[in-house]
Order: sequence, then C-alpha cells, then structure tokens
Amino acid sequence: MRHLGRSLPRLEAGPLVAGRGWYVGSIEMADQLSMRVVRSPFPHARITSIDVSEALAVPGVVAAWSWADLGDVAPIGFRRDVGDALAPFRQPVLASDMVRYVGEPVAVVFAETAAIAEDAADLVDFRAELLDASIDPADSVFGGSVDRATAAVVEEGFGDVDSAFASADLVVELELEIGRHSAMPLEPRGLVAHWDGARDMLEVCGAARFPHIDRDMLAAQIGRPASRIALIEGHVGGGFGVRGEIGPEDVLVCLAALRFGRPVAWIEDRTEHMIAAAHARGQRHIARIAAQDDGRLVALDVTFMLDQGAYLRPDGLQTAQLTAAMLPGPYRLDAFRAVGDVRLTHKTPAGTYRAGGRYESTFVRERLVDAVADKLGLDPVEVRQRNFLTPDEMPADREVSIAGSPVIYDSGDYTRLLQRTADTIGLARLRKRIATRRAKGERVGLGMSFFVDRAGGGSGDGARITVDDTGTVEVITGAADVGQGVETAVAQIVADILAIPYTDVRVVHGRTDAIGFGQGAHGSRATVMTGTAAQQAAEKVREKALSAAAAMIGVSVDRLMLEDGEVRSIEHAGAPGLPLGAVARALRPDLAPVLDVPHSADTAGLSAEAWVSLDSPTFPYGMHVAVVSVDEATGAVTVERYMVAADVGNPVNPRLIEGQLGGGAAQGIGGALSEEFLFSATGEPLAANLTDYVLPTADRIPDIEFLITDDAPSPLTPLGIKGAGELGTNGAGAAIAAAIDHAIGIPGAVTRLPVTPSRLRAILRGIG
Repeated sequence: MRHLGRSLPRLEAGPLVAGRGWYVGSIEMADQLSMRVVRSPFPHARITSIDVSEALAVPGVVAAWSWADLGDVAPIGFRRDVGDALAPFRQPVLASDMVRYVGEPVAVVFAETAAIAEDAADLVDFRAELLDASIDPADSVFGGSVDRATAAVVEEGFGDVDSAFASADLVVELELEIGRHSAMPLEPRGLVAHWDGARDMLEVCGAARFPHIDRDMLAAQIGRPASRIALIEGHVGGGFGVRGEIGPEDVLVCLAALRFGRPVAWIEDRTEHMIAAAHARGQRHIARIAAQDDGRLVALDVTFMLDQGAYLRPDGLQTAQLTAAMLPGPYRLDAFRAVGDVRLTHKTPAGTYRAGGRYESTFVRERLVDAVADKLGLDPVEVRQRNFLTPDEMPADREVSIAGSPVIYDSGDYTRLLQRTADTIGLARLRKRIATRRAKGERVGLGMSFFVDRAGGGSGDGARITVDDTGTVEVITGAADVGQGVETAVAQIVADILAIPYTDVRVVHGRTDAIGFGQGAHGSRATVMTGTAAQQAAEKVREKALSAAAAMIGVSVDRLMLEDGEVRSIEHAGAPGLPLGAVARALRPDLAPVLDVPHSADTAGLSAEAWVSLDSPTFPYGMHVAVVSVDEATGAVTVERYMVAADVGNPVNPRLIEGQLGGGAAQGIGGALSEEFLFSATGEPLAANLTDYVLPTADRIPDIEFLITDDAPSPLTPLGIKGAGELGTNGAGAAIAAAIDHAIGIPGAVTRLPVTPSRLRAILRGIG
C-alpha cells in the first residue's frame, strides 16, 4: 500500500482524543515547587526597591528572588550569531535597574503550591519612579541604558529604483499599517524542570520548537554543559511561534531546579500570556509602486517601521528580514528597495508569529497591486498574470537575502495556480452573483491575494531508523511537534520505502537526549527537512536489509524486494518471505558473526541514519480568495466564503495540509478583522483578556475551501516536498482588505489592519 499523497489518519490523534495527552500542566512530580512571576505594572520606570520579606514570611514559601539573588546570569541570547551590535537589546532575566514594559519580570516566588506562590507574589513590595513611556514607534525616545530607539535597520534591494520610478507611467503610494497581534494557544506557556542528581542531568519538560537550540541557549544562560541538560517535549496545546522559545521564565525555572534540588513548575495564566508573551506584526509602511500603462510592474519601494517593543526576542531581526526580503512576492520587477527600521518602544517585546514578515509583506504588496489595477482600469487577475515570474525563469534569484541566505525561488507555476483557483471557485460565476447582489444594494465584495512563502532550509536535521527483532520500526528525529502532524508525515515517508503499514512506524521527536542535533519545527521546515532525512535513512535501511537477506538466503540482491514487512523474491510474488524482524535479528552485533551475515561495526543491527542540509529553502506559494459582506450600520464584516489554494510540491498527507491551512486562515482572518493589542497613551495594555482582545469565534469563520496542487515539486528535495504550515495565514489580510474595498465601493479604502467595526464605520463616514 502506498502512503505518500494519501489523507491518512493522524498517528498523534490517538492519545489526545483518548484523554492521554501529556501536557506540561499535567506533570506532577514528588516534592514539586510552583513558581510565580511578579511583573511590572509600569511601562517605564526606574526601580527604587524590591522587598520580598513579606512574601518569604508566608508559610509554604521556599524562596523569593529579585535580580540581586540571581548572581551572574546573562540576558536572554539569540538563536543564531547576530554579532555584538544587538547585544544591548537583549532582555534581562529579571529587571535590575529599569522596567520597560507592563509585564516585565521583576521578581519570582517559589512555594509548595501554586496558590501559595500566587498569594505570596502579591506581597512583594515593588517600588519604582515612573518615567515617560514611548508608545508610538515613530516618536520613540527609549532612554535609560539604551540610548537610541532604533535597534537595527534592515535593507534589501536591487536595480536602480529612482530611475525606474522616474520613467514609469504610473506611481502609486500608500501608507499602510498592521496592528499588533499574538497567538492565543489553548495552552499558555509553561515549563517543568527537574535535576536528577544521580545522573547530574537537568531534565526540562515543556513546549520546545527548537529543542536542541533551546537546550544550548539554556546551557549558556545557566552556565551548564549542554550535555547535562535534556529537553523533553510533551504534547503541545498550540504553538504558532509564541510558545517554545527561551524567555526569562524558562531560565528562572531551570536555575531554581538546580539550586533547590527539587522539581520546579511554572505555568502562566491567560492575562500573563497576553501582556508578557511575545507580540508580533506591528508594522507601518510607506510603500510605492511604479507601473507602465499596460499594467507591467516596474519597481517597488518600501520603507517600514517595526514596533519591536522593549527588547529583541531570541529570533533577533528575523521578522524584519523576512518582511523586507519577501516583499517582491511572485512578481517580476526591474528594481526593488526595502528599508526597515526596527524600533524600540515601551511595550511587550515582539517575536515571531505564524507567517511572520510574510503576512505583513503580502498585505503591503497586494494592496499596491490592487491599486495599480484600479488606477489603470484593469482586472486585478490580469495585472497579476502579466507580472508573474514564469516556470522558465525558475530557479529565480530574487537578488535579496534573509539573514545572509539568498532568496532563490526553487520552482513555481503561478499562472497555473491562479487559473486552477479561478476554475475551482468558479470565479466568473461568482463575480456575476456578486454583481447581481450589489445591484440590489448589498454591500458584498470579492478580494484575492497571491504570495510566495519560505519553508525549510538550513542544516543539521537528521533521522536515525532502527528495526528491532519484531519488525517494529523506530525513527528518532531532531524535529518537534507543534501540531503539524510530523509523526504521521514521517511515518508515511518511511513506510513507503520499507513497504510496511505506517502504523508500524514509531516516530520519536522533541528529545535532546535521543539524538545529538536537530533544528526543531519552525518556518514550515519539519516535513521538508526531517522528512528528507527520514527518507534517506530509510533507503539505507532498505538497502541493508536486502543485502543481508541476500546473504542469508543465498540469492543476489537484485532478485529481492520488500513487501508487507518481508524480504521477498521478485520472481515468486505472493510467496512467504523473510520478515524484517528476522533480518534485524541476524544483524545484531552479538549474533551476526555466528550467523555469518555481513555486518559493520559502524552500522550494527538493522539501522541507519542520515543528515541533510539544503543550500536554499523551498518556496511554496499560494492564493487566497475571500467573499465578504458589510453591515453599513454596524461596520461588521461577515466572511461568507473563503478559499486557500496552495502549491506545496508533492503533498505527503493532504488532510494534514488542510488542517494547517484552515487553522492558519482562521488566525489570518482574526488578524484582519478583530485582533489587536492596543495600548493607552501612557503605555498600559488595553487588551489583557479575551474580552478586549477579540478572537474570531467558530461562527465567524466559514468552512474554508482548499485547493492543494503539486504543479511545482521542489528540485531541492528528493520527494519534491515543500512546507505548508504558514500558507493559510500569509494571504489573509490582503484578501480580506481587497474584499472589503470591493464591498463598500471604495478602492484602496483599507490601509490598516485589523478592520474593526469602528474603523470601517469611520471609513464609510469619510473620516477614516
């Protein structure tokens, strides 16, 4: 049975639907302590005193720390080497002299129970001298030990931009803004750390998108060899970029476990998550595009400002770099320039969030393309088709880079995807129906967006496959599971090569003590990288099994095949064969010499491993189509119909991809219509609960329609696969904005996301 390309049930689902999920909140070790964080109520202040004495007097409290109790603990580092210039913008584990946002950790309390820790934390006497807060990134004056508001400037481009604009027939300029968003996973952040004194091993349990990278970062923070730390990933109740990277709380939990010799647990509540977990988006753009009268795009010029908040997160400048580099999208341009100013403000630090940098750049670029179509009186579909890069131009070097990695589109047939999307959704008929409704006075509109995403790439991903005496196959990887179904995808890949049911494959991930290296799960890379490594390791196991079986049976290898978990003769199809378990037993180091089976000390047993790297990431692409209706009286927007089309190369499991696309679309629609972290003029968060931060409910998201194509398999991966995890989010803001413009009959009306009812009413009144 072939597994690749089939929508098979998730292997991960069994324990979850049966209530056997292993989440950090369910870990209860003997003698476990609870940690509670004391957070700054001020956006910007000079600390004058922190008194923990009353907290320490509470029965059941074991310890309470301020910065003075930590010792020599460095600020939170970065996941990759970014040089010394960004060092001043790292976040301290506990604030020492200044606080720079509401929610910044200033002290911690450790107690026998979570309730005691919470009560005692309320007794910590934190005093500070209030200072002016910089909230608007355009006017930011950061002050303190950091004497400038700009953390860094990101620049990308090619060609002579000024000349291209000077010779163009049409120039369109827009000011565009995307508000602050953040993921709201069902499970907030948390961690449990336990020091095993007998092994001198610090075991850390919880979500970890980057298990090995996080381990190395923790080792550097607490001054401990990485070999003496084991990160163990449990089930994840949602990640989306906001969970699984190192924060101050993670370092504190680990330090406490080592100092106390007892397990220490920390789980934030929802309010903590909303004010302290990383925000995202928060960009302003001044963008202009040059075009000729026939609709040909000539040049793109964008200056943007990213509201970074108080500190740089471990991802460093990644969001800004992705924004700048991915602005050209699928279009051919003579010239391009992007300049991004990463600005510090007295807000919650910003980090990565699903389709980080791409959601923003797609919104900006597609708003400009829609404006060109409107100004020239052309069909938006036609304008896009005229400017697409063609398959003959692939691989396409975009002459830009992301953190030094060149952006080279590996493959793509953008016109074909647009045409297939139009055919699938019935675009011509849909437009006629919308026109009929509009003629009757309904505020209904159609919008679309097209984008290129980035997935996979890099080095250090591997897989080790072992077949035991029973024929059970175990795959050990350096991947992490953030809900994308990596166990299922990897099992399907391995099962096809070894000719066994995918349910007979056990995939181990998220354990740094099981495999030496790994890059985890981020940037839609797990299936691309880990899947490729697993494929190569499985092929080695297959070759080894056939070679050993040939020696055992006394036939040539080319007369054998794998089928239904057995080595069988090609000439005698259906005849009983030699089970893989028997071959594995014969290859055991203690038995192989006795059985006279060829073996190697380097590859003992029926096992193999493979490690992969890609010089360039893969570049999947997609299109979103939205139909919305607008209630003019209330400003409410109803998404009536929504389609996500995506080319992911060869899909491993379409059902998994649909799950990723649908969840991503819901997040993207939420960011387009309702989700935003707002702050008062003095820096207090105005969205610290789910009443004020408005997530889209199930009744506000239509049944998402999907079109998954495989017109452009990646030439970089043996299976032709690309990533898919962020394609559902990428184009949502742009498509929703275009649909609202069409519904209200005001081209270019939407320049800011989210389009809340109050903002839409203001637009309709002509004052927005």
